[in-house]
Amino acid sequence: MIKAQTWELSRRSLSLERPQIMGILNVTPDSFSDGGRFFSVEAAVERAREMEREGADIIDIGGESTRPNAPAVTLQEELDRVLPVIEALKGRIAVPISIDTYKAGVARAACAAGAEIVNDVTGLMFDPEMAAAVAEADAGVVVMHTRGMPDTMQKDTGYDDLIADVTNYLAGCIELARNAGLPEERIAIDPGLGFGKSVQGNLELIKRLEAFLPLGRPILVGPSRKSFIGAITGKDGRERVYGTAAAVAMSIVHGATILRVHDVAAMRDVALMTRALI
Repeated sequence: MIKAQTWELSRRSLSLERPQIMGILNVTPDSFSDGGRFFSVEAAVERAREMEREGADIIDIGGESTRPNAPAVTLQEELDRVLPVIEALKGRIAVPISIDTYKAGVARAACAAGAEIVNDVTGLMFDPEMAAAVAEADAGVVVMHTRGMPDTMQKDTGYDDLIADVTNYLAGCIELARNAGLPEERIAIDPGLGFGKSVQGNLELIKRLEAFLPLGRPILVGPSRKSFIGAITGKDGRERVYGTAAAVAMSIVHGATILRVHDVAAMRDVALMTRALI
């Protein structure tokens, strides 16, 4: 199966000739790795500009932590966190903005403010209005596999067939998006590292990413600083850069073309070198 060569967004087409780096910008007080660091609009804007300088191809802005056991936030609270940042970035960065949300109301407002991608950790499955909201905005979308919401997803990480389960779920997400009127060219898929997966399950997903290529859509992976890396290396949060680098490299080897990461400069080098080697 030939990999998708482009990803269509609302205002541009992203070439996937080389791996694309999606920089994580959490405007939350409680995200697992960088919660609180970029909670003010000024700090968030500066970090977005810094990531662009470091080589980010996309800035992914999130206003609600989706770490395991994270509490939910209201629609208004999430809007209050993300919209001022998106609006403040107008004309200050050239790369596309992604909104990391599973709420249709946030997606609509963020796209109206300038976001070009909706990154939904529930794969459009949680909010029944989300697929239509993305289609109406003509945005790109990332649909991710998960099992349950953040407060429950790590309570059951066993699967009879992990790869088949993830494949079937993602195929359903693609079908849901298409039925809502979203062209397939606007869809990227994410197997959901760390979302309802054990340590071994996360490793299996990376080693078998090729299994998702027949779905015909770009594969995004987000291993950055996650707990399965800590379980193997014994390192905490920001000390997981080298473990993340290994996961990023192997993900590219096995078919990923979009990498969602905190450490943009380092992972861009990892991605470029891995691509050159393969």
